[in-house]
Order: sequence, then C-alpha cells, then structure tokens
Amino acid sequence: MNLRTRLAVAGGSIAAAAMLLVSVVLYPAVEANLRGQIDSALVKAAGKAPDVAKAVKQKFRGTANEAEFPTAPLAIGSTQLQIVPDPVRAGPSTQFVDLTAHDVEVANGTAAAYFRTAVYDGVAYRIYTAPFPGAPGTLVRTAIPQSDPAPTLHQLAWLLAGSTVAAGLLAAVASRLAARRVLRPVRRLTETVERIRSTGDLAIPIPAESQDEIGRLGSAFAGMTAALDESVGAQRRLVADASHELRTPLTSLTVNLELLAENLADTQAPHLAAEALGQAGELKTLINDLVDLARYGQPAFHTEDVRLDLVAERVVARAARRAADIGFDLTCAPTLVHGDPDALERAVANLLDNAVKWSPPGGRVRISLEAGALDVADAGPGIPDSDLKFVFDRFYRSPAARAHPGSGLGLAIVRQVAEAHGGTAEAVPSRTGALLRLKLPICQLP
Repeated sequence: MNLRTRLAVAGGSIAAAAMLLVSVVLYPAVEANLRGQIDSALVKAAGKAPDVAKAVKQKFRGTANEAEFPTAPLAIGSTQLQIVPDPVRAGPSTQFVDLTAHDVEVANGTAAAYFRTAVYDGVAYRIYTAPFPGAPGTLVRTAIPQSDPAPTLHQLAWLLAGSTVAAGLLAAVASRLAARRVLRPVRRLTETVERIRSTGDLAIPIPAESQDEIGRLGSAFAGMTAALDESVGAQRRLVADASHELRTPLTSLTVNLELLAENLADTQAPHLAAEALGQAGELKTLINDLVDLARYGQPAFHTEDVRLDLVAERVVARAARRAADIGFDLTCAPTLVHGDPDALERAVANLLDNAVKWSPPGGRVRISLEAGALDVADAGPGIPDSDLKFVFDRFYRSPAARAHPGSGLGLAIVRQVAEAHGGTAEAVPSRTGALLRLKLPICQLP
C-alpha cells in the first residue's frame, strides 16, 4: 500500500469515525426529543379533557344514553383519551389498559400525574395519567402508540448510516486527490534522488522550492549531496595528488635498484643504495602523512581537555634534541583547549618541523602561545605574499621549497586538525622569516 492510499484510508476512516460519533450522539438526542414531544402532546390532550367531556355530553343529550358517560377511549387523531369517573380500585379493564393502584391514588389526589408505558391489544402505548381538571375523584388518561415516532427514527437511522458511509468514501477520495497534490514535491524529490543513485552524478540539482517540511527535506538532501560531492571531489583530488607525488620517488627508487641489480660490484653501489634508502624514507614519510591526513579528517574518537602549553613544551623539547644547531625561544601562557590530544600534538610538531626545516644553522625559532593562538616564527627566507594563502594546501610546494625534503602534507594536516577543532590555521605576513599561526577555541582553566 503506497503513501497516497494510506492517506486516503486514514482520511476516510477519520471522517467515518466522526460521522459515527455524531450519529451516536444525535440519534438518542432525536429519540429523546420525539419522546418529549409525545409527552407534551399527551399533557396538552389531557388539558383538553373538559372540552371533550362537554362535547360528548352535548352529543348524547336527548338520547337514551344521556345518563351514561362513555368510559371507552376516544380517538382524537392518533391520541387516545379516556375519562374514568370515580375509579375506586385497581383492576383489569376490557376497554383499555388496566387501572393500577397508582392510577387510583392520582384520582384521589394523593399522587401526582405521571407517565408510563403499557401494552394493550398488542400495541405499546405511552400513557399519561392525571386527575380530571375541576372534578376530584375523576381520572383522565391520554395515550399515543409508541410506534408513531418509529418511522421517523428508522429514517433517521438509515440517513445517519448512509451519511457515515458516504462521508467516509468522499473523504477517502478527497484525501487521495489532495495527497497526490501534496506529495508531488516528494515524488519529484524521490525521482531526483533515484536519478542521482542511478547516474552517480551528485551535481544534479535537488528541488527545494517551498519553506515547509518537504522543502526543508529537499534542502537537507541538497546540502547532503553537496557535502558528499565535495568529499568525493576531495578524495579524487587527494588520490590524483598522491599518485603524482608517489610517482617520482618510486621511479627514482626503481632506477637505483635496477642499477644495483646489474652490477653489485660497481663503485657507485653504496651511493645508489643510499639514494634508494633515502627515496624509501621519503615514501614512508609520504604514506604516513597520507594516513594522518585521512585520520585527522574524521571526527575524533577521543577528546578531552588538553593543556596546549604543555603540549608545546613537549614538542619543543623533542625538536631541540633533533636539531641541536637551532635555538628555540618558548613563551607560552597556560592554555586549556578541548580536543584530540594526539592530533593537537601532531599539528604542533608539524609547525615546529616546518620552522626547523627553513631555519639556517644557528637560527632561532620563536614559539608563543596566548589566548589560544600558537605562533611559530622561523629565521628562514620567509614566504612570498603571493604564496601565503596556499601554504596550507595539500601537496603545495613553492618553487623554493621543491629542493627541500618533505611530502607537502605537513601543513595541510595542521589546517585539517585546526578545522576539526573549530579553529583556523594561517600564514601571517612577517618582515623576517615565516610566521604560522594555529588558533583554537579555549576553555576556562579550573
């Protein structure tokens, strides 16, 4: 069952349930109203009993039956009216419904007028018993067959039943037609997503025209496909750049190994072996950087509060041991950040490694940390203004940097770590040397 059919069934069911509820309330109300009208008619007919008695006496005046007042019920339309003079006791009656003790009490004035239901000659009657106006001891009874309102109630029942069915069907048809129009944007969105799935083209525009929930869904899909397209494009660029960077050391390594294999006794063999080891080391560094670049591009699996100043101190101590001919000036204010401690340490280490690589022997590297901004300045030739915005790009190496060893991924990892932690990485213009800045959101120190 598709969504349009489910909406049609739901709409029809709701309408039918509403009509059924109306019927359950309306039918008893109409029945009670008709009963009230019958009771009112009975009371009104009883009030006309003196006029009826007077008319009957005039009719029998001058006849042999003048002295006898008829006690059989008189038919006035559908209403039966019976006048019972001096009912002294309860008992059966051959003329109408039997007299009860309650009827005798009403005639004697010891009980109030009342309604009851009784059967006479196979017909159920609604009976009103009251004292005759102006004649104590005389009883008047009016009765109407209960079958009189039955046709009306039957018609009402059929009308309500038919209306319930018709309302349910009409609501189902209307709901299906409305669902087709309302779900048209969903159908277009589904067709677009299916076309994207079949073609693999993430650039296909996704319709998101309205501002309602469906429009928001379309916007969410559009944002998702745009992010996915950007991610796929980034992966393709990374593969292309990595293959380009890997090709050169692999070619050189292959050539050196082939020369070694041809003549192991050649005097150039040690030099070729050293070159091969160097190329293998560059490949190892490049592969490690690629792995780190992929790893730090994902959400951190473990985050905690990290003292960035202590991380900087550890990294500077290691760099000082490896580069004994470079001086380090460290000025760090206590700084607390929240993030992945391994990723943050790798980012700071990459900044220090870049500064050491560009600083000449005897040069000094200045490290300062304040308000979440870690500045690393070297004593090298500096960065041309035209290259400042490209420094943190993957595999970007300026013409001057191509003579130096490196994978071209170290600073790209720095920027990726910074962005993953809600920070930034940038190259700041400087008169002497290069100044690179890693800025991260800080936490309140305890």
